[in-house]
Formats: sequence, structure tokens, C-alpha cells
Amino acid sequence: MDVSLETIELAVEQERISGTVLSPPSQLPAVLFVHGWGGSQEHDLVRAREAAGIGCVCLTFDLRGHERTARHWEKVNRPQNLADLLAAYDWLAARPNVDPDAIAVVGISYGGYLAALMTAQRPVRWLALRSPAIYRDEGWERPKLQLHIDTDLVAYRQRRMDWQDNAVLRACAEYRGHALLVAAEHDTVVPHPVIDNYANALHNTRSLTRRVIEGADHAFSQKPAQKAYQTILVKWLAEMIMGAREEAAMTKLRERKVEEAE
Repeated sequence: MDVSLETIELAVEQERISGTVLSPPSQLPAVLFVHGWGGSQEHDLVRAREAAGIGCVCLTFDLRGHERTARHWEKVNRPQNLADLLAAYDWLAARPNVDPDAIAVVGISYGGYLAALMTAQRPVRWLALRSPAIYRDEGWERPKLQLHIDTDLVAYRQRRMDWQDNAVLRACAEYRGHALLVAAEHDTVVPHPVIDNYANALHNTRSLTRRVIEGADHAFSQKPAQKAYQTILVKWLAEMIMGAREEAAMTKLRERKVEEAE
């Protein structure tokens, strides 16, 4: 995230005074939203609108097996949905008005799982996960719908895991950006041990922010829970972006002082 710095002179009466102009980057930060299993991009449009309001280019999209491609619901698998996410990321990163070094990815449940996996393949500066799901590594190419037939999945999500125990946790352990991890107080689909496992795996992040939404279920079906999450997410994104811009400006000023000293 680059910031331009320019020294100027202003004519005042018979004198000239100097000034410095710091300008925001011409390319903007971007936010990629990934919905959960059974969801759609419609669920993210309100949050995308608010993120656009703080100066971000936002992209929402429908994973295969949903909406227009619902005919693939019973057959689509994790590799295909991860490919969907990578394609969306690459499209967004290639936009001329997007800073490819300032991309946030926001994932919900299954979308959070995919988003965390993607960090092993693409640079993600900010990662926001709401109730991120977890699945066994085995059966990677099985249809996603069949993963829920596994009667051990509920017990599996109650386990305490080390970061080496699962591919998504290994990706989290390698992640070096900033992370936001949001849990629902009454989540029975993605219970709190899963969130703890994600948090423990995210031990190399530059920062990790954890929040629990009181009274929320997994689907955030109540309006107060939805509003609380939206507020937390947008505030976090704003803090991250403003902090990055301030850091970039300070770097420019330090560079100028070094040049002047030479």
C-alpha cells in the first residue's frame, strides 16, 4: 500500500514557503467475500456495501453448487469450490484499481474454511473468519454434501487439535498477515473447540483479534447478531486499512529524512 509524498512551494506575497503533500495510493484495498455452504453472495452484499464505504473494492460471488449452478449441489467438492475462490481472487487482484498487496478475504463457515486454505496459495493481507468450519483431510475429492454424512464429523469438531493435524490448520500456521476470528455463542455446527483450534494455529499472525457474538447461533439468524458481526467486521477492516496507510506514510517520511541527511 503505497503513499505518495511530494514537496511543494507556495507563493505568498514576495516570499515562497514550502509544504509537503501526502496522498493516498491510487490503487485501493480490496475485500473478497466468501459465503458459507447453502448461502449466496446476497448474504454479503450489505457488508460489502459498508466496506466499499470505507474505500475498498469489494467482490462477492456464488460458489459452484449454489444459485445459478445449484444443479451441482450434490456433486460439487472442496477442490472445485477452492478453485472458485482462487478464480475470484485472481480476477479481483488483477483489477487496475486494486492494490494486490492489500487484499482482505472474509469467509463464513465453509467459506471461512476455504479462505484459510487459500492463504497457502495466494497472498492475503487481512483474513476474517466467522465460525470457520473444519473437515477431515481424507476424502478431499468427495462431494461436499457427503462430508456431512460422516457421523464422526460432530465428534471430530469437538477435538483439540494441533496445527499439524489438519490441512486448514497448517495453512493458518503459515499465515503471516492479520486475522479476525469471530464465533457465535450458541454455535452447535461449529462448536467452540473448532474456534480454539483455529486460534491456536494462527500463532504466526501479525495480529489476531477474537470476538464472540453473544446470543448468536451458527447462521446468525437474529438481526442483533447480524448487526453485531457487521459492526465488528467493518470496524476491524477500517482499523487495518487506516493502520496500513499510516504505516506507509510514516515510511515515506522516514525515507525523506534519510535522503535529506545524505
